[in-house]
Amino acid sequence: MPTIVIVIASLIIIALASYAAHLLLTLQRRTKANQQAQAERQAKAEERRQQILTDIRYIAAAMLEDRCELSEGVVRIGKLFDALSMSEQVIGDFPNLFAHYDIIREHPIMEARKALPKQQRMKFDFERMKSEAELEQAILDEAKRIAQFDQPKTH
Repeated sequence: MPTIVIVIASLIIIALASYAAHLLLTLQRRTKANQQAQAERQAKAEERRQQILTDIRYIAAAMLEDRCELSEGVVRIGKLFDALSMSEQVIGDFPNLFAHYDIIREHPIMEARKALPKQQRMKFDFERMKSEAELEQAILDEAKRIAQFDQPKTH
């Protein structure tokens, strides 16, 4: 009788050990797969980030070469920095660009602009033109730096 109990206990222990080993291997495979998926997501996010930074530099260069209107470039650059969640980080480096961006960011464009009464459109145009006149050279100076911009290091 004691031998049967020992054999049964041994079989139970072997079965439990096998099951534990199986669970550990499954956990290792899933952990490795999760780490690989995380690395792939980070690589894609970094690739997207670098593409947006390239777009920002391109727009700044276009502004300098008069291929892009000043306000349009400011709005595009401001929105791209917003998309990267970098606006707070770089506002001190490009204060004039962001000052102009703050003035014109909420101005309606395209169909929304056409739907406005003429008086309202003229008001928005006046605000934009006044800001452009005051900040144009400073924004262009900042655009030169933006055209060479590289992502600041984060801790």
